[in-house]
Amino acid sequence: MPSRTLYLVRHGEAGGHDETDPGLTDHGRRQATAAGHALRDIDAGALLHSSRRRARETAAHLAMSLPGIPVVQSHLVEDRTPVPDEWTDVPSRYHEFLRRVPADEADPGGRMLDAAVRELASTGPEDDALVIVTHNFVIGWIVRSVLDAPWWRWIGLHQDHGAITIVEWSSDRPARLITFNERHHLPDPES
Repeated sequence: MPSRTLYLVRHGEAGGHDETDPGLTDHGRRQATAAGHALRDIDAGALLHSSRRRARETAAHLAMSLPGIPVVQSHLVEDRTPVPDEWTDVPSRYHEFLRRVPADEADPGGRMLDAAVRELASTGPEDDALVIVTHNFVIGWIVRSVLDAPWWRWIGLHQDHGAITIVEWSSDRPARLITFNERHHLPDPES
């Protein structure tokens, strides 16, 4: 049966956290380049990225190692943070954090992310793959979905900058988490 594999890459380290849309630091550019080298043999249909500058720049560095793969900005992988509709569904220790989520990033009930996962997980007539440059919470939500974990469980699924997570959907078996937060390719922060 055909499968869909997602290679999820968290954007490289960004600088200027006082800015609303910071770009990559020098180390972030090295992380992005290293992730591209790690994925250079992937046969993917597209490289999707969010509209945030750090994701666009990371995708540009990955694209140098993935010639011929279309690079596409996608609303499906935008920087979103799920916030609960029902606060009793989330352990109280996370309430303060979730109440501080900026309105432009908040995804009530995770509905936008659920819709994105459904679309990203759709299989076609043949095996295919996508490389996706996105954000920590988006990757956490996708992994939580694959594992069918409780709604709030994405919160503790941390991705390192430039790390790779691989998930797969197939029409004849449950979704699979193949690799989580793979970082063997990443440069030393001091380099």
